[in-house]
Amino acid sequence: MRGELHALEGGLALRGVIDMHVGAELRGAARRLLAAGAAAEVTLDCAGIEQSSSVGLSLLLCLLRDAQATGKRLRICNLPADLRQVAEVYGLLELLPLAD
Repeated sequence: MRGELHALEGGLALRGVIDMHVGAELRGAARRLLAAGAAAEVTLDCAGIEQSSSVGLSLLLCLLRDAQATGKRLRICNLPADLRQVAEVYGLLELLPLAD
């Protein structure tokens, strides 16, 4: 399944395959949703990510920056093990605001 972003009550959810073909599109959609939302804290649920590469990690870091630019706090939950491992290899795991 191609990567998708869905709005949820109080947050967003990423699903499918997150790769170079959808990264920019997902960031644009998330940026719009973050700017339009009223909540000060937004949860990003990653449980539905089927597969990802370093593009997924880049997307998470960009969304963190985009949330901060709109005055919101982003919390990431259900980060898949493979994406967590990529973040750890790059030394970026501690930058991600993981909720779990």
